[in-house]
Amino acid sequence: MMTRRCGSMVGGVAVVLGGLFLAAPAHAQVKDTLDLDKIPQQVMDALRARFPRAEIRQWTREEEDDIVLYDIEFTQQGRKLEADIKEDGTIHNWEREIAADDLPASVRTAVEREYPESTLEEVMAITAVTEGTEALEGYEIVLETADGKEIEVTVAPDGTILERPEAMR
Repeated sequence: MMTRRCGSMVGGVAVVLGGLFLAAPAHAQVKDTLDLDKIPQQVMDALRARFPRAEIRQWTREEEDDIVLYDIEFTQQGRKLEADIKEDGTIHNWEREIAADDLPASVRTAVEREYPESTLEEVMAITAVTEGTEALEGYEIVLETADGKEIEVTVAPDGTILERPEAMR
């Protein structure tokens, strides 16, 4: 049986990997937690337009498949969020922390079947943005397995495992 350690999810595990279902590692990565001046104005404008009360915690510039993405981790009204924004200011996707109890039964069942005796550490709902339209794409779930490994798994709303994990620690 899977246990839940995430409660309301506020202040959960601080480790969240950027990207949406991207199996290939980033070709180039720059991480900065403080210097917001290095983020292009178009990216900041897009973030502020969609998330006006965002309090940025850290950001990463990544290049994947010749696309530059700014992975920005932030909080808004006490909730943990993350957004992947293209260099031109187009929001690629965003994630918001949710309580484990808010996972659909299909997702919970798939995770319990695939990772029995695991503990939910963090759950993020992933929203894809395509031509300005937002749609729930899945859930990024950080688990501690029965053997003590911390892993991340991505699951579609119907319970399909979209990305199988590698150990995070």
